[in-house]
Amino acid sequence: MTKLELRNVTKGFEGNNGASSVTALENINLNIEEGQFVCFVGPSGCGKTTLLNILAGLDKPTSGEVILNGQPVRETGPDRIMVFQENALFPWLKVIDNVEFGLKMAGIEKEKRHEIAMHFLDMMQLKKFAEAFTYQLSGGMKQRVAIARALVTDPEVLLMDEPFAALDSQTRDLLMVELQLIWARTRKTIVFVTHNIAESVCLGDKVVVFT
Repeated sequence: MTKLELRNVTKGFEGNNGASSVTALENINLNIEEGQFVCFVGPSGCGKTTLLNILAGLDKPTSGEVILNGQPVRETGPDRIMVFQENALFPWLKVIDNVEFGLKMAGIEKEKRHEIAMHFLDMMQLKKFAEAFTYQLSGGMKQRVAIARALVTDPEVLLMDEPFAALDSQTRDLLMVELQLIWARTRKTIVFVTHNIAESVCLGDKVVVFT
């Protein structure tokens, strides 16, 4: 079943000081199926992050539309959660509080949100670090926390913008394996942006190449 559909998506940016506009995306048509792991791969500046932002509702196409579950995407929503290259964690909060944050904002009572958060920390092999502060963690561990925080709210689509790009190769390879295991367990629809061809082939069951 089709989860996300892109229909003739075009995105242009106006140039500065009278310069001509730049077309980042032109007439993109793509179907993403329920439970599919799709990788967007291509060099910097090719439009892959722009398209991810449109899928998230953080940006709007110049023309065309994005359809989620048969409905047009107009804005951000809890059904789509983004994981960025920069983890955007709160350094003054403990790991468990970072992961619980979205559940707290949703009004989930304390005991229940703690149970959910600990489940995903356990999945990310971070249970014993629940009471640590995020500034005490390595880069790879911070990205695990960011992924756990994204998953606790049970989004329909997980959007990932080069989340492993700043990590060393050994940590990146480890997190790729862990992400594959999480996908196998949850069967979330995942859209993953990368400039690394090997990473895209390893992770995705569908690879979309940008040039």
